[in-house]
Amino acid sequence: MSNKADDIDYDDPQYRITPLQSAAASCTGAIITSLLVTPLDVVKIRLQAQQKATQSKCFLYCNGLMDHICSCTPEDPHSKWLQRPGHFNGTLDAFIKIGKTEGITSLWSGLSPTLVLAIPATIVYFVVYEQLRLKLKDTYNQNHQSFGEKEQPFWIPLASGATARVISASVVSPLELIRTKMQSQRLNYFEIGQALKILIETSGYRGLWRGIFPTLFRDVPFSAIYWMNYESIKSLCNGGSKVPSFGVSFFAGFISGSLAAMVTTPFDVVKTHQQIEFGENKIYGNQSRRVRTTSEVFRQIYRQYGIKGLFTGTVPRVVKVAPSCAIMISSFEYGKVFFNRLANRYSHLDDIDATVNAKVKDVASTSNKSSFKDSNLIASHSSTTDVL
Repeated sequence: MSNKADDIDYDDPQYRITPLQSAAASCTGAIITSLLVTPLDVVKIRLQAQQKATQSKCFLYCNGLMDHICSCTPEDPHSKWLQRPGHFNGTLDAFIKIGKTEGITSLWSGLSPTLVLAIPATIVYFVVYEQLRLKLKDTYNQNHQSFGEKEQPFWIPLASGATARVISASVVSPLELIRTKMQSQRLNYFEIGQALKILIETSGYRGLWRGIFPTLFRDVPFSAIYWMNYESIKSLCNGGSKVPSFGVSFFAGFISGSLAAMVTTPFDVVKTHQQIEFGENKIYGNQSRRVRTTSEVFRQIYRQYGIKGLFTGTVPRVVKVAPSCAIMISSFEYGKVFFNRLANRYSHLDDIDATVNAKVKDVASTSNKSSFKDSNLIASHSSTTDVL
């Protein structure tokens, strides 16, 4: 970002980015994040499959943006990459061997189907957050009649982040459920209407949001904590500049993501248990096994393993979440300024064209008037000559 524009406040209505520009920035950030983070999860899943670390029929696939329930069966065309043979001696060895023997693109196995939902969910989440934060900030400063620099109290990003997560999860939850049903019926994306019909017939319209509460139970506190800390750290590290540098955004996103991931680990542990149970029921039709409620899973883990069990996997979760948050938010911050400047540049060119066209019209009008006067003068002179 250029130093000339560091004093521009993009929260100011004069320079504020539009929802479309926010969408373009979040879409770009989502693609970059998924491309950089997915190989880590692919390697983790391959190592777990090799060690037979899970006895369940489903696994969670994370592309850096959201978790997806996937089946482990060889018949599923989207999980054939999981069945590939290979003996790995660790994470680095797995990276090298997969790249050499299966091709570098194998590190992004299974990514395409998940992006169909992950990118729209990310766009909705970031656009709603940005627009709601700006609206609350404007309302707060109008009510408090603040002069000069506008204030943003900590509760604004907290409330905006939590609300944005509720809205994006509510929009995407039915789509994720449809995707899971399509896996169970071996349907492709051209048969999405049939999957929706089957789901409504078996569960009703309310069933489209079945399983949303475990997601909200984890993601809403995470978003509230993350955005509150991110905006605070960004403000502290940014000095007098209004536009955060890529490094400041990355650092603030990394620290905020780490804190939010650590605090919400118990919710993640509970959600993972429920998601696997729910996926097995939906994909394999194991309706005899009831999906336990959030409180039941919470109590069972606490009884068996104590408080330690609720924080199982904290380090791997932080290692996965923190870089994802850092990459996503720094890409988003850079992208929204980039698209805003791009739009302003074209707008400026349009203004120049309009000004030039107006001047051309003025010159043409003046020329026409002058010609008209000259012709009248000539006509008058000719008439006088005839009389003489």
